Amino acid sequence: MIQILSVNFDQNIPDWRTQLETIPYNVLVVVREGRVRYEINEQVTDAEAGDVLFIPRGARRAGENLSGIPHQKHTVLFTCEPGAKTGIPFLDQGQFVRFRLSPIEYAFHRCDKLYEEMRGGRSYRSIICLGILQELLGMIARELDKPALAPIKLKYADTMKAFLLEHYREQIEITRLAALIGRSPSYASAVFKEVHGRSPIRYMHQLRMLEACSLLLGSDMTVAGISQYLGYYDTSYFHRVFKKHCGQSPTEYVAQGSASIGW
Repeated sequence: MIQILSVNFDQNIPDWRTQLETIPYNVLVVVREGRVRYEINEQVTDAEAGDVLFIPRGARRAGENLSGIPHQKHTVLFTCEPGAKTGIPFLDQGQFVRFRLSPIEYAFHRCDKLYEEMRGGRSYRSIICLGILQELLGMIARELDKPALAPIKLKYADTMKAFLLEHYREQIEITRLAALIGRSPSYASAVFKEVHGRSPIRYMHQLRMLEACSLLLGSDMTVAGISQYLGYYDTSYFHRVFKKHCGQSPTEYVAQGSASIGW
C-alpha cells in the first residue's frame, strides 16, 4: 500500500534548492537543524529545527535554504496505492501539514534508523523501513488528534518569545523569563518548549546565529567582534555554538558565502 522511493539526509548543503514542480510522490520532512523555506501551492512556509512537514503528492513545491544558511533535515519520498485508504487522515486527504512533533528527539532517532536501513543491504530491509515510516506517520496523526494548547500556555510562550526577540544579545537566565510570566523556571522552560519545540535558551542561540550569519557576510566586523556583540565573551565558545547550528565554522561560512556572491 505504501512504497518508499528514497530516504535522504540533507546535511548543511550550501546552496540547497529544489525547482518549482508538481511532485508525483508524497514527501515527509523532518527538520533537524537550521531553517528551510518551501513554496507549496503558491504559499510560502518557513520550517525550523523541530518542525515536521507532510507535502502531498500533486503539490506544486519548491524549496531553498532560508537566508542562505545551510540546514539539516530528513526527507522521505513515498507513494500510496491509488484509491487505497491508509486510515491516516492527512495522508488519505492529501492535506499539507506543518507542525511540531513531540518528542522530536525520538523522531530524529527513527529517521536515523530509517536512513541507515535504506542504505544497507541487510535482510528484511523493506519490511523494517516500511514499519519505521508507518510509525512516523502514526505519530504525526496521533499528534494532530491532540486537543489544542491552552490559550494561557500560548500567551506565556509568546510573552517569553517576544522578550527573547528583543533581548537575545543579553545574558538571559531562565529565571528572568519565568519572572515575566510569574511561574517557576521549570514550568517556563517546559511550556516554551511545548509551544515552540525547543528550549528558550536554544531559541536564543538560534537568534544569535542568524544575526551572526548576517554580520559575517554583511559587515566588516571581526569574528571576535561579532562574538562580543552577541554576548559571547569567550570566542572559542562562539565558534562551537556557530558550528553546531550552522554546520561549519565562521571562517568557512565567510569563505563559502563570499565565493557564492562573487566577492
